[in-house]
Amino acid sequence: MQFHHHGYVSGDPRVQPAAGIGLDRAAELPDEMDVLIVGAGPAGMIAAAQLSQFPGVSTRIIDRRPGRLAVGQADGIQARTVETFQAFGFANRIIDEAYRITEMCFWKPDPENPRNIVRSARTPDDPHGMSEFPHLIVNQARVLDYFAEYARNAPGRVEPDWGWDFVTLAVEEGEYPVAVTLRRAAEAGASAGAAAGEERVVRAKYVLGADGARSRVREAIGRRLEGDQAFHAWGVMDVLAETDFPDIRLKCAIQSHDGGSILHIPREGNHLFRMYVDLGEVPHDDNGRVRLTTQEEVEERANRILHPYTVNVKHVAWRSVYEVGHRVTDKFDDVPHDEVGARTPRVFIAGDACHTHSAKAGQGMNVSMQDGWNLAWKLGHVLEGRAPESLLDTYSAERQEIAVNLIEFDKEWSSLMAKRPEDMEDPSQLEDFYMKTIEFPAGFMTQYAPSMLIAGDEHQDLATGFPIGKRFKSHPITRVCDATPQHLGHHHRADGRWRVYVFADAAAAGEASKTADLAEWILSSPDSPVVAFTPEGADVDAWFDVKVVYQQDHTEVEMDRVPPVFLPKVGPFGVTDYEKVYAAAPTDDIFDARGISRDGAIVVVRPDHYVANVLPLDATEALADFFAGIFRKQPAAV
Repeated sequence: MQFHHHGYVSGDPRVQPAAGIGLDRAAELPDEMDVLIVGAGPAGMIAAAQLSQFPGVSTRIIDRRPGRLAVGQADGIQARTVETFQAFGFANRIIDEAYRITEMCFWKPDPENPRNIVRSARTPDDPHGMSEFPHLIVNQARVLDYFAEYARNAPGRVEPDWGWDFVTLAVEEGEYPVAVTLRRAAEAGASAGAAAGEERVVRAKYVLGADGARSRVREAIGRRLEGDQAFHAWGVMDVLAETDFPDIRLKCAIQSHDGGSILHIPREGNHLFRMYVDLGEVPHDDNGRVRLTTQEEVEERANRILHPYTVNVKHVAWRSVYEVGHRVTDKFDDVPHDEVGARTPRVFIAGDACHTHSAKAGQGMNVSMQDGWNLAWKLGHVLEGRAPESLLDTYSAERQEIAVNLIEFDKEWSSLMAKRPEDMEDPSQLEDFYMKTIEFPAGFMTQYAPSMLIAGDEHQDLATGFPIGKRFKSHPITRVCDATPQHLGHHHRADGRWRVYVFADAAAAGEASKTADLAEWILSSPDSPVVAFTPEGADVDAWFDVKVVYQQDHTEVEMDRVPPVFLPKVGPFGVTDYEKVYAAAPTDDIFDARGISRDGAIVVVRPDHYVANVLPLDATEALADFFAGIFRKQPAAV
C-alpha cells in the first residue's frame, strides 16, 4: 500500500482523498448522472467500486432494499475472485474470516452394505498451484460489505441509494439519453421529496442492470433468458446442527444408493454448514409445488442420504428450495447483433440478469463480479474520454461467451451430482470430472478472444506462462528498493490503470540494452502511450503503470542506474516512486516459472488483470499501434 505522497496521512490509509464528484456528493439521487447501476448485488457493487476510482464519472447505484443485505444466498469464492479482492485491497481481511477449502471428499454407497455411505476419495482443492490464493466460503453479504466500504472510501465516494425500485427505461436522444422511471420502494418508507410508491424519472448516459434473474432492466431492453429447466429440485439449508458425520468440516459430494445426493459445504465461523439436498425429479406439470417442500422433509431426506450417520438440526439460518435451470441471454447490451458498430450500447445487463444456473458449482457470484468489473473500467475509460465508445462493444462480446461456457459446465456437473452411482459409466466419474475440470470452477479457464483489447499470439513464445487473453498469473519477485519479497501481481490495484511489465534482457541496470532503449522510448517518444495519452498535469504513471523485472539478483541492481521511467516522480511534491523496480527471486525465478525469454519481453495487462499483449522489447511500433487502437489522443499530452 502506498500513501504519504500527497502529504502525511495520520488516519486510515485505505480512505483515499475525495476527488471529483466525491468532493460534494449529493445526498439525494440526482436527476442526471453518467452511470446508473440498478441492483446492489455482486455485479452491481463491484461495478460501483471500480467506477469510484473514476471521480470524474458521476455514478449512482440503487437497490429496492432499505439497506445492506443481511443474509446472502451465495457463498463460494473461487481463487480467481480472491485475486480480484486483492486488487480492491481486502483479500487478506476476507480470508481471515472465511472458511478455506483445501480438500474435497467423495462419499458413495458401501459396496458391502449399499444402505450406508463410505468415503471413497479425497482430493486436494488446488493440486496444480493455480493460484497463491485459496478457495473460500464466506457470506455474500460480507463480500458486498467490503465492496461498499471500498467504494465509500474511494475518491468518488460512491454509496448505494437504498429504497428505489426500477420500473422501466427508454433510450432517447440528448446528453443523458436513457430515461429511467423509478419508484420509491414501500419498505423504504418516505424520504426527502419522495414518498413510498411515488415515481420519478432520472436520466443517465449509461445504465447497468444488475437486478437479478427477474431483471426488469433486461425486460425493458427486450432481452430474454433462453435455455432449459432440468426438472430436478434441491433443498438448500444453512444450519447449526449436531451430527456424527465425520467430514462435517470438509467440503463433500455425497451420493447414496437410493436417497439422492448431497453437496455439503462448511461455512465460515467453524459451526455453520450448508447442505444442498437432492429432492429428486420434478414432474413437468409440478408448477412450482416442489418449492413448498418443508424444512422437516428436507432434513428427513438428508438423513436418509447420510445413513448410517445422522444430522440433528438445531437452528436454520436460511433455507430455500429451487429447481435447476440453465439460461443465458444472447447478448448483454441493448444493441441488436445487426447494429453492432452502428450505434453505441447504452444499457447493459450483468450477473443473474443475463445468466442463471445451479448454485452447486459455486459460480454465480464469482462470474457476476467478473461481469461487473469487465464493464466498469470500460465505462470509466469512455466517460473520461480515454477511449472511444466502441470499447463498450467488447463487454457483451467477451462476457456472453463466458456465460455460455459456464452453462455447459454447470449442466454436466449438475447432471452428475443428480445421478445415482449405479447409473454412472464409471464409479469414479464424479471425482474424475471434478479433477479434470478443476481450472474452470476456480475461475481460470476464461480466455478472451482477439479484439481491440486482446492482441494475437504472434509473440506468445516470449512469455508462455502469461497466455494472451487469460488472467495475469502472479509470481514471487524481490522489490529492489527495500529487498522485500513480493508477489508481482499483488500491486495491480483496481485503479483503472493499464500495466506494462518490462521483463528485462540479460544486461544489468544502466548498461546499454534493449531494456534501456525501451525505457527511453516510453518516456520520450511521441508515439509512446505514456506520452501520447497521459493528460497534461497528471502523474506520468496516471494511466500506465510501467514496471521492470531484472534477471539479476536484487543485490546486483543499483537503483541510481535504473532508467527514470521506472522511477517516476508522483504526487504534488514530485517524490520518487521506488516500488516499480523488481528482481527475479533467486530461489524461484519468474523467468523460468513463467517461461519468459532471457532476451526479455513486454507483457501488457488490462485494468481487470487480463493479459492483453506480449511483445519483444524492441517492438515499440507494435506497442504504440496496440494502444492507439484503444486510447484517444488527449487535448494536450505530457
